Amino acid sequence: MLETVLSVQNVSVKYRLTEQKVDNLKEYIIKLFQRELRYKDFLALEDVSFSLQKGDRLAIMGLNGAGKSTLLKVIAGVLKASEGKVTKLGKVVPLLELGAGFDSHYTGAENIFLYGAMLGYSKSFLKEKYQAIVDFADLGDFINVPVKNYSSGMRARLGFSIATIVEPDILILDEVLAVGDAKFRQKSEQKILEMVEKGVTVLFVSHSEHQVRKLCTRAILLEKGHLTADGTLDEVLTKYTELTKLS
Repeated sequence: MLETVLSVQNVSVKYRLTEQKVDNLKEYIIKLFQRELRYKDFLALEDVSFSLQKGDRLAIMGLNGAGKSTLLKVIAGVLKASEGKVTKLGKVVPLLELGAGFDSHYTGAENIFLYGAMLGYSKSFLKEKYQAIVDFADLGDFINVPVKNYSSGMRARLGFSIATIVEPDILILDEVLAVGDAKFRQKSEQKILEMVEKGVTVLFVSHSEHQVRKLCTRAILLEKGHLTADGTLDEVLTKYTELTKLS
């Protein structure tokens, strides 16, 4: 019997936006006390439900602004749903904004321990895996240079290397295979494929049909916060292609 490792039940995310532009904090406070602020609710996600079995590899498709990244953040626990429930089994590793937790004044080596700690890894574990992380990131002497001097691709390479040093039960990927140079993209894609072969459950956001077909076995489609399709890759990619032509 297949084991359900992720259940997303009736998840909605609502943001409250001010209807008029407020230029600074002072103006905001004045309008707040004078009760001149008017709000409107914006639903980034509305009543989204699906579940994944162990080893499923799900592509999350949709145009920009459809709610894909919001959904991943709710599943990762970075963002709290306004309504609904997410149930997860096992260790979840989210690769959302690679290197977003780096301290730019620290070296790459120092950030391995800082970022690794943020991801829940112990200092002893990071010491044990340090050389493997450095070797995979392939930064050479730049590992001892402050991260503020790194390119965005270098930051992403180090972030990816730290985050994937363990084998998670659920791996969450948001466009991370689009960063770095071609050589590193191929290397990181191979690393993920190795994880997949070991039965890791994957949620993958990408605009690349090639990558989706290579990594995933099923897909869902989001449109303006609503889940409008859930099926085979061919079914959902056909609908996604139609959407891109209309946009």
